[in-house]
Amino acid sequence: MAPTLLILWGAAVVLGAACLPVKSSSLLPPVNFTIQAAGLAQVLLRWAPHPDQEQGAIKLGYHVRIHAPEDEEYETRNTVSSRAAPLHWGFSASVRTVSWEAPSLPASGWVSAELPAPPGSLGTSAANLTCSTRTVASNGTGARPYHVSLRCAWRAGSEAPEDTQYSLRYRYGPRTEECRRYSQDAQWRHVACWFPRTAIDGKGRDWLAVQVSGASARAAIRPYDRLFALPAIDHVNPPGNVTAKVQGSRLHIHWEKPLSAFPGHCFDYEVRIHNARKGYFQTEKMTTHEFTTTVNDVAKYCIDVRAAVSSVCREGGLWGEWSPAISVGDEARKPWTEWYPITLVAAVCLAFLASLACRTCHAWTKLFPPVPAPKSHIQDFAATVNYEKTGSRETESEVISYVEEPEALEDLVF
Repeated sequence: MAPTLLILWGAAVVLGAACLPVKSSSLLPPVNFTIQAAGLAQVLLRWAPHPDQEQGAIKLGYHVRIHAPEDEEYETRNTVSSRAAPLHWGFSASVRTVSWEAPSLPASGWVSAELPAPPGSLGTSAANLTCSTRTVASNGTGARPYHVSLRCAWRAGSEAPEDTQYSLRYRYGPRTEECRRYSQDAQWRHVACWFPRTAIDGKGRDWLAVQVSGASARAAIRPYDRLFALPAIDHVNPPGNVTAKVQGSRLHIHWEKPLSAFPGHCFDYEVRIHNARKGYFQTEKMTTHEFTTTVNDVAKYCIDVRAAVSSVCREGGLWGEWSPAISVGDEARKPWTEWYPITLVAAVCLAFLASLACRTCHAWTKLFPPVPAPKSHIQDFAATVNYEKTGSRETESEVISYVEEPEALEDLVF
């Protein structure tokens, strides 16, 4: 009897368990998804798990897809996400629930939200916004020996009214600062801004957010945002204290690291050597603070150096400006090996000209021979009269010889 009762009791337990409601293992989409502007070129995305979603047995994650201003996808376990992005085009995104540990489990459906673009026509926004940073030595006794200056420039929008006035501000990390030093165009509109000192880190890797907004009594002016990668806009200072000297046939060049928050091993260098006498450039790249090369000891050389932050310390950026050029060497005297070819060429030219002159004079004589003197009829008459008076043979011979002398000269000439 007892075994029968046990069997009946077990069957009842199994039937009772089968009759309990089974919780769904499918993933449900998040709820309360919102997008809010949290700062300059920064948005905050928020959502919450579906209230009917079972969370004990499944570790939930979320797949976020950004549609505008640029496509981007990422996954997170948080229900809050902050993103940096330009907002003058607006911002839109979607999110869905995924299993963090079981990728094979089908994801939920998407939910979407949108942050509309600010008011105003796009043609009223500032255009061609560019910015650059530069490291400057601190004059005070602050904690940082260096600080970073910022300079930005832009162009007025093509549809902006003439009374439009622009203003600029930047955000680096949590700090935002407005510009107080502007440059103006012919219509007295702000088109450039300069921050002599900023909160930007000289070795920073974060994005720099810049916004140019505007105001007009005639129309709404849409603000313009842009994100800048610091390595791409950092203008590295030229190397300092560049020196050079020529010793025999060796040219030695030395310099110091640029004014920068980075240490000396964080720079690549480019040396440019100009041979003023031969007119060619030699460019060499290196990571040290000096360079030695073989040169002609009788020449003048112009030398300058520039630097760039190496990828060892930061993402590679642009080459900085060239240092002021320095000159070394002397090109006043020339070695005999250079005078010898010049002398040889001059001698050959002189010989050729002399030969040409001789040939030219001979040809001139052939073409234009000298004209003989004409016979004198007066002298012939005198000789005849003298002959008649004297009748002397001696006088005859003398007179005839005197008269015929030009004829003999004529025969010689022709």
